[in-house]
Amino acid sequence: MLVRWAPDPSRGLGIMGAVFAGLLSMLVLETSLAAETPWSQVKTTATGRVESIGGPSNGCLRGALALPPNGEGFVSIRRHRNRYYGHVKTIGLIEALGAAVSEHTGGRLIMIGDLAQPRGGRMSSSHVSHQNGLDVDIWLTLADSPRQAWQDTPEARDPPSLLGKHGLQPSQAWGADQAFLIKRAAEHPDVDRILVNPGIKRALCRSDPDAPWLRKLRPWWGHDAHMHVRLKCPTDSPSCQGQAPIARGSGCGSELAWWFSPQSRSPSGGSSAKAKPRPQPPAACLSLLK
Repeated sequence: MLVRWAPDPSRGLGIMGAVFAGLLSMLVLETSLAAETPWSQVKTTATGRVESIGGPSNGCLRGALALPPNGEGFVSIRRHRNRYYGHVKTIGLIEALGAAVSEHTGGRLIMIGDLAQPRGGRMSSSHVSHQNGLDVDIWLTLADSPRQAWQDTPEARDPPSLLGKHGLQPSQAWGADQAFLIKRAAEHPDVDRILVNPGIKRALCRSDPDAPWLRKLRPWWGHDAHMHVRLKCPTDSPSCQGQAPIARGSGCGSELAWWFSPQSRSPSGGSSAKAKPRPQPPAACLSLLK
């Protein structure tokens, strides 16, 4: 999840006042989001056989593999975050998608964002999930070279949204390459589900409403510039906790239509809803911190 600030012209601060207030708000927000966690302070992987432990939002990772800075058809960006580790199947998925996209586009690259930390666990910012090594963010804008990708995507500059002004329809940046990338990821047997913006799923449903792979695309706000891919629990990870199975069908009917209704923009609970206490990590995870 990416947090963006926009000045409120109704405050009457003037342009410079609004800019200053915005910068101050961003500084406070980034400081609060970037508080280190025990997991983000660990800089090395845990030895032993590869194993995803716990769930995506309360888990950890043993025997993680590091994604290389770049390879055939892919480039890893923002590596200063030290979030480029994953289960061997996650790394394998990225390599397979990179090779497929490179062949399909004549050498272009997919840009890989956050995977997991060296031992997984809770991050200091941006994500609640990405904890057990089975999640990866893949930007939908393709790059022409590793150098171009690293230059164009510093920490504060994301690739562009692929939705238009009102966030309901794809923009001119959307095309066959993006559709190919999402379809190829959804068809991979190791992939459990993919979070995409409702507008992106609707565009894909309109082109092929009965395609079986569409059921893996789960609508969620944001995700208009990247897709969040989550793998199934591997057989070598008996302590991995997967999500409930996805319902049958493509998900292109009433379930998708709800995301474009007034109800979807009026969440229940409001500001009075109490935050849930953070669960304790699995015991096997706590041992990885020692």
